[in-house]
Amino acid sequence: MIPSWIVDALALPGLWWLVAAIVAAGLVRGFAGFGSGMIIMAAASSVLSPFAALAFLVVVELWGPLPNLRAALRDGDLAEAKYLLFGVAVGLPVGLWTLSFVNPEAFGWGVSIAILVLLAALVSGWRYAGSMGPRTIAGVGTFGGFLGGLAGIPGPPVILLYMASAKAIAVIRANFLLYLLGIDVMMLGIFVVFDLLEAQAVIIGLVLVPLYMLANVAGAWLFDPQAERLFRTVAYIVIAASAILGLPIWEMGHAPQ
Repeated sequence: MIPSWIVDALALPGLWWLVAAIVAAGLVRGFAGFGSGMIIMAAASSVLSPFAALAFLVVVELWGPLPNLRAALRDGDLAEAKYLLFGVAVGLPVGLWTLSFVNPEAFGWGVSIAILVLLAALVSGWRYAGSMGPRTIAGVGTFGGFLGGLAGIPGPPVILLYMASAKAIAVIRANFLLYLLGIDVMMLGIFVVFDLLEAQAVIIGLVLVPLYMLANVAGAWLFDPQAERLFRTVAYIVIAASAILGLPIWEMGHAPQ
């Protein structure tokens, strides 16, 4: 017998849209190490309030990538991950605070256009020739944390930096996973401290966690560290989709939840 509080939570209109998004997001996250946030947020924000959508994202993202954590610790650069997460600790609270008063339409246009411009440069062959020292990495992590708190998309700044580098794709993928998992842990802590976890979002998230974990495992199984061209192609598609789905035009005509 399923408890009534779970039944009530799962009565959410659009639940199957969330299920489809979870499967797609898990496959992408397992394969590329990133990209799941924008898929989940695109679905969650259409059926949940902004903070509830973020709460749902945090709950599923915290557990989903765990089956791939051991490999990420083996392949990743832990020192770089540390600097990234130091920056996140600075930028994430600022992003959450800004969420309460920023003009979301203007911000959405600015971020999406900036991502598309940088993506066009990457596709054209541009590579970052500067130093990827602690200051640069921490600075990019700070911006990523800010975007994570404000819009639930902490990935683009870090993803664009690493995709523009000459690092091996196995290292890039592992650092993405460690970075995003660290953000999820911080985000959960902030949501708990400020009592922002909405019960319905948490329940739905926990119910869908096993499905998301299986999708992550399947995505990781598809990853080939020797197939750099395929990895970059998938990454570019995910980045472009992130920017396009972030455009405010998709929210026009929809009443706030």
